[in-house]
Amino acid sequence: MAKNETNEPNRLVSAAIGVAIPKGNESYGYLSEHHAFGTIAQKSGEYAEDLAATMLATTLGIPFDPDQAWEEREQTYKASGHIFKTTHICQSDEGNKDGLWTTVISAAVFIPG
Repeated sequence: MAKNETNEPNRLVSAAIGVAIPKGNESYGYLSEHHAFGTIAQKSGEYAEDLAATMLATTLGIPFDPDQAWEEREQTYKASGHIFKTTHICQSDEGNKDGLWTTVISAAVFIPG
């Protein structure tokens, strides 16, 4: 679960979960969490997805250039044939205009199948 909160009026907060799932049942996948201030949901979500995918790529020995943009690394990871899917879930919001607490939460739930 990723959570973030603020009581600052209009402050942008986000919380994201990244997911990276390998092909086959020989190895495990990765989840990551990321909490940010001042970052829109799409950017926070992509960051969390990048974290999860990079952790998985590292454990699988997939060569990559850490200086490449996420979109380029994503293609490298998927082209390797080892990573089946990457995705993210994110929630963002602006702090309440009157300074009341605002909270955002994203969660991943495992369902055995």
